[in-house]
Amino acid sequence: MKVLLLKEAKEDDCGQDPYIRELALYGLEATSIPVLSFEFLSLPSLSEKLARPECYGGLIFTSPRAVEAMELGLEEEGKAEAWEKSLKEKWNAKSVYVVGNATASLVNKIGLDTEGENCGNAEKLAEFICSRESPSLPLLFPCGVLRREVLPKMLKDKGIPMESLTVYQTIPHPGIQANLNSYYSKQGVPASIGVFSPSGLAYSLKYIRDLSGDNMDKIKFAAIGPTTAHAMAAKGLLVSCTADSPTPQALASGIGKVLQPHGCC
Repeated sequence: MKVLLLKEAKEDDCGQDPYIRELALYGLEATSIPVLSFEFLSLPSLSEKLARPECYGGLIFTSPRAVEAMELGLEEEGKAEAWEKSLKEKWNAKSVYVVGNATASLVNKIGLDTEGENCGNAEKLAEFICSRESPSLPLLFPCGVLRREVLPKMLKDKGIPMESLTVYQTIPHPGIQANLNSYYSKQGVPASIGVFSPSGLAYSLKYIRDLSGDNMDKIKFAAIGPTTAHAMAAKGLLVSCTADSPTPQALASGIGKVLQPHGCC
């Protein structure tokens, strides 16, 4: 059976997208189609803040894109060398909080140790931070335009200072319609569709409805997490399963169960 993943395929160290690999273990043929593009913002300001670690108590990353913005900002503002020589070590002496293993992996690659990657979502990460931090210097939070307010609010309620900076915005991928048309014409209606973000759903759902037609109700929709699941339900979709954690293994397990006879998740 075929599975459509609404995300860009990204190879890991094994040379394959881990979601595609994990789904193959369940006998499922997965294809990834990118539905999002990103524009980076405020990179000079981010680079300036990163050059002053003494002003902050630590860092918070809730998406891989924020880490990419950090790398790009340091490079474009000529601070990459300073990062390697001294800034990295100074930031590593502080707490670096992340959501999810994908984000943690990127942060690790730039030389920082992470905490909280197993929390699964921003709300659980906020609880983790609140259990460890006492009010002192603010935590620096590079984020996207569409960030949810749950983490900032929870930290504020606990008196933990935080300074957020919007460093990217999400836009529809320019090839989304053509790529979906091509997929459906070659492979037909998928047995399941994996959805990875509310914005990715918003940008692709119209095309998916049009292409699926009367078969729309037969598709098993899977969400990467509860926030995405809520957005799917709000659009009138029946969510067949929600991954227990935002990982390839958890999503593949969920989809594998719902596509098996008598399966559930």
